Amino acid sequence: MHGDGVRWGRDVRTISDMAGESLLLGGGGRAILLQLADPGVGHGVAEHSDFVERPLARLHGTMTYLYAIVFGSADEVAFVRDLVDRAHGPVRSAAGAPVSYDAVDPELQLWVAATLYDSAIDLYERVHGALSPAAAERVYREYALVGTALQMPESLWPVDRAAFSAYWRARVDGLVVDDVTRDVAHQLLHPTNVPWALRAAMPLARLVTAGLLPASVRDAFRLPWSPTRRRVFDGVIAVCRAVVPRLPGRVRHVLRDAYLRRLRAYMARSAASRA
Repeated sequence: MHGDGVRWGRDVRTISDMAGESLLLGGGGRAILLQLADPGVGHGVAEHSDFVERPLARLHGTMTYLYAIVFGSADEVAFVRDLVDRAHGPVRSAAGAPVSYDAVDPELQLWVAATLYDSAIDLYERVHGALSPAAAERVYREYALVGTALQMPESLWPVDRAAFSAYWRARVDGLVVDDVTRDVAHQLLHPTNVPWALRAAMPLARLVTAGLLPASVRDAFRLPWSPTRRRVFDGVIAVCRAVVPRLPGRVRHVLRDAYLRRLRAYMARSAASRA
């Protein structure tokens, strides 16, 4: 985190003040690669997801889930929880598989929630400046709902940011990337079955993802990095620092609003089909 920042984050008091920022999508690649670097998550995704045909499905699903549990109504929260639970149900390793996993394992859900929190706060503070200590602690505690909305018990979420930092360092040090998960990451970062505009944006997405990752994880995924790339990455962050905080809310929250509209339309169609 960037506690020595010279400006406070934009009036953040709770998770809802931060989680709606479209900027945080820029940390999505970092979060997903960190998740994949846990063999339980990585092999589960590799064996139960279709990254070739639907390379951005996990990202879209994660963003819809996050926006719903933070900003949605009780019915919307229940709807997305049910969707995620049904998607996770069959995601478990076969007997005798070299990597054992179960998508409803609370420890795996803790790791996924941790990657989403750490990626969000890291990018937010790089661009908007550090949160005040009190706000940072409050936002951290509230991020537990990313896991507790599913099967993770609240007691599993580290008690405070200091405890989280210790957990985070130990988990990052223990991550293992193999050929299976490296291939999934490659498919994620080099999608082919996407609109041309998104393909055109992927070099920037790859640069930002590599720049935000811990160096050990970046190296494990064999992502290209160099002093030149570092300077370009720093330049991108500098431009974001100059521009993003000055954007109006309707622009900064455009992705949140779009994902929630999409969710509500899907819920309406589902209700109509059952009528």
